[in-house]
Amino acid sequence: MLCFMGHSMMENRSGLIVQADLTRADGHAERRAAIDMLHRHSPGSTRRLTLAADRGYDSADFVAELRQMVVTPHVAQKSRHSAIDGRTTRHPGYAKSQRRRKKIEEPFGWTKTVGGMAQPLYRGIERVRARFTLAMAACNLARLPKLLAN
Repeated sequence: MLCFMGHSMMENRSGLIVQADLTRADGHAERRAAIDMLHRHSPGSTRRLTLAADRGYDSADFVAELRQMVVTPHVAQKSRHSAIDGRTTRHPGYAKSQRRRKKIEEPFGWTKTVGGMAQPLYRGIERVRARFTLAMAACNLARLPKLLAN
């Protein structure tokens, strides 16, 4: 039974994880974790940020909160009732973000196969969160030689 959910924020150009968090799985944890990570990443920033995400994040309240935070929501659209409209999708950056957002799944696969997070040995949210964050940092370290070679 799924008890915890891992969340991460990736820098788009390098593919490195810049934020990682773990929460209890409750159906709304993904959107809350994204907002919390954005607040921690750039508190009070006036710089324009973009957030690429999958269809699970396409809700009117989440998109409105992102826009209030000066974050452009590059969220994949749901087939019918989408909160993402033409003011976002008409820009070429939206299509680029949608192609690039699939790269976030690679660190999760790495942490499950190599990082030992398929079935954590620890109990309690704080211990599992620490282990998840360490696994994401190790994934970044494993990617560095390839990035530095370019």
